[in-house]
Amino acid sequence: MAQQFEPLKNDLILRTAWGEKVERPPMWVMRQAGRYLPEYHQAKGKHDFFECCRSPEIASTLTLQPIERYEGLVDAAIIFSDILVIPQALGMTVEMVDGKGPHFPDPLTSPDDGQYQKVLTRKTDVAAELDYVYKAITMTRHKLKGRVPLFGFCGAPWTLLCYMVEGGGSKLFIQTKTWVYRYPQASKDLLQKIAEVCVEHLALQVQAGAQLVQVFDSWAAELSPTSFKEFSQPYLAYISENLPKRLKELNLEPVPMVVFAKGAWYALDALCSLGYQVVGLDWLQDPADAIRIKGDRPIVLQGNADPGILYGTREAITRAVTDMVNGFGGGKQGWIANLGHGITPRVNPEDLKFYFQEIHRLTKS
Repeated sequence: MAQQFEPLKNDLILRTAWGEKVERPPMWVMRQAGRYLPEYHQAKGKHDFFECCRSPEIASTLTLQPIERYEGLVDAAIIFSDILVIPQALGMTVEMVDGKGPHFPDPLTSPDDGQYQKVLTRKTDVAAELDYVYKAITMTRHKLKGRVPLFGFCGAPWTLLCYMVEGGGSKLFIQTKTWVYRYPQASKDLLQKIAEVCVEHLALQVQAGAQLVQVFDSWAAELSPTSFKEFSQPYLAYISENLPKRLKELNLEPVPMVVFAKGAWYALDALCSLGYQVVGLDWLQDPADAIRIKGDRPIVLQGNADPGILYGTREAITRAVTDMVNGFGGGKQGWIANLGHGITPRVNPEDLKFYFQEIHRLTKS
């Protein structure tokens, strides 16, 4: 049963995502709840990262921080969580190591390592394993009081497989490439398993109160165009095809779905035909080219300023925002303003505020 919440006061991003003409482009940034904010570190305290994810109270507090700091400037919140909660739900241990990032002490080494079969055959009770995410979403929706819509999200199957076999981030992706080129069928079986859990996780986030969802394929750039078609695209398509069906089974209305495949500029044409309402662009893509590739398909584009502009001068931020606004045709339809990836550490929060203010200024009617 759907939760009961206060009515939305700002539905701009929902109207945009469904393809409507709007008074101005909605805006938010990926990782907007996070470590660039001093209040994040105060609320996090001595808790480690995953402890914060598992505490609905802390996660909801962190989610709301940018909404309160940038009141009237941002048009969506995104739940404070992590893409790696899915490997955890599949029985794998994931730790967050200071200065290093996520770490799997026991990654998948081959289809014969024993753990692979355990993951593949595990009957994952997603609702129980990730209950803390859904509690955080429901709590956050109540705290938002309808100020802005709330995003849920998951990692894409390809990106999650990378982490599960590499044991963390990587520059060379040796283990990942070994898996897909030495054990292609075993890799596909694992990707399918992950995709099924992704669908359930997203559906349960919507049931808990998420009003949009985004699928992050953060390591898409590690695939060639041919390999992307084989190891990423079918599983992104599985999610977009099956999430609406699962929502219907739960007596829930469909929600806008966003796909963000970082670095997969070569796949934009395919991504625009996968069934997602919104396609996120990284900063390597020219907005005018993206609009040309999209053609007359009713796809909304999201992006795509280089997060690095926020380390620059105010003049540099204004130039980048001007180019972005002009590139997306002013943004009264078909565009959600965002960075081309998550906001990075050590950004001055006041510079992000200026970035938002400039988008508002340059897109006023």
